[in-house]
Amino acid sequence: MPFSRAPAPPSLENTESSTSSLVDVDSPHVSSVPSDYTSQSVKTDTQAQRMENEAEDVSRSAKEKFDQVSAETGKSFGKAKAGASKKGGQAKEKGKRAAVTLRENKDNPVVIANAVMIAGIGAVSGIGAYRKYTVGELSWKIVGMWSGAVGAFAVGDYFLSHYFLKNKYPMK
Repeated sequence: MPFSRAPAPPSLENTESSTSSLVDVDSPHVSSVPSDYTSQSVKTDTQAQRMENEAEDVSRSAKEKFDQVSAETGKSFGKAKAGASKKGGQAKEKGKRAAVTLRENKDNPVVIANAVMIAGIGAVSGIGAYRKYTVGELSWKIVGMWSGAVGAFAVGDYFLSHYFLKNKYPMK
């Protein structure tokens, strides 16, 4: 016996394109809502009130956080200002002591030799770099090599000056 299919179920024809009215059960009275109800972002008065309350809560918590951060920042600024003025005073005092020490030792041969060498190296390296620049031969490789040479000279000068200041020409 051959197998046969069951007959197709009957179907209803849809004559309406959308729902004509829905009932809003959150309101104190029964009312109908427009047919575009499902596409609205806020569907009921209760939902609108809840969103308003949430916005107020967020605003209130943001204001509290701002006030808290503002107060903490004010305290930190006061501490930083006091610390900076204290350190600034210390730096100024240290600078004055260094100037006095330099004035007292202006006739020390180590101090004079260091001043002359610093000025000489600065002038020679500046003129040499300008000459290389004008010819177009100044590169980062050359600048790096000269910087290394100046650094090596500075280290040697430090130890040599330290030796002379301790043993032969002490500071006043």
